[in-house]
Amino acid sequence: MSAEPAAHLADRVRAFGHRLLPTRLLSRVTWHVARSPRPWLKNRLNRFLVQRYGLDLSEAEHADPCAYPTFNALFTRALRPGARPLPEDPQALVSPCDGTVSAVGHLRGEQLIQAKGIEYPLSTLLGGLDATPLRDGAFVTIYLSPRDYHRFHAPLAGRLCAERHVPGRLLTVAPCAVRAIRGLFLRNERHVTLWETAVGPVAVVPVGAVNVGSIETVWGGAVADAPGLSRDYAPGAGVFLDRGEELGRFNLGSTVILVLPRGAVRWADGLVSGRSVRVGGVLGRFLGRGSIVGWLGWRLESDRGAARLAAGARSWGGALTGGC
Repeated sequence: MSAEPAAHLADRVRAFGHRLLPTRLLSRVTWHVARSPRPWLKNRLNRFLVQRYGLDLSEAEHADPCAYPTFNALFTRALRPGARPLPEDPQALVSPCDGTVSAVGHLRGEQLIQAKGIEYPLSTLLGGLDATPLRDGAFVTIYLSPRDYHRFHAPLAGRLCAERHVPGRLLTVAPCAVRAIRGLFLRNERHVTLWETAVGPVAVVPVGAVNVGSIETVWGGAVADAPGLSRDYAPGAGVFLDRGEELGRFNLGSTVILVLPRGAVRWADGLVSGRSVRVGGVLGRFLGRGSIVGWLGWRLESDRGAARLAAGARSWGGALTGGC
């Protein structure tokens, strides 16, 4: 188990000050400013972002920050084709996003670790979905800073079987807050997605934060416009995404929590808190050949209607191009 260390006094002071801020109002103002197409504003903001946070645009769709129509378009930039090839090993679990590992390990029953001395229940994180199949499973929490690529992808092939939009606050998820604010991920707005995969049910949970006025999915668009969304899909009806396909995006930065069932994965050596990860990079390896055999048979059984739904969702996601 590896996670952020215990909070020190400076963390607690900064977290206390942040909790006093009108983060919902600030996020609403940021939403409008980030979508302004006025060249005099968006070009200044885009150049500032690149210089302030050292954005690397060499893999991005456009290398010139002023080529993006808005500040938000730069933040949610696409990668150019072929920039992130997937590993050849079909047993590899890949990172769903760029960012820094905040915590990684295995659940203690239904308890995940947020930071040293802070745990929180999976059942609450999932917003009412049954957490039983994921008890004693494996989890990784990845923090996206302002400099990171802000789209998130499928870490393995799967079909969506349920989603829940959980309204909440928009507190910062920066490392200082993770160390100091107990139950941070349970307080913040989040969109829970549960996937049927060859290794069992897998949860992917994007968590909102200050200045994240919207989380988008490729099949449903902006989910913050429908707070409290609760949807279960009939077998075969949910969107199917292959490993590495785009799942959604943050409008500004936040966190992704990935939870897998017990015995599904062995984490890669060196995957510890503080390590940087990238979309398509290997987080771990599935245990046993059964997962590959199951994936092949299950993938071939995917009906044509579901395939058309997945293709439509991917087409929608491609048309979308324009932290805290």
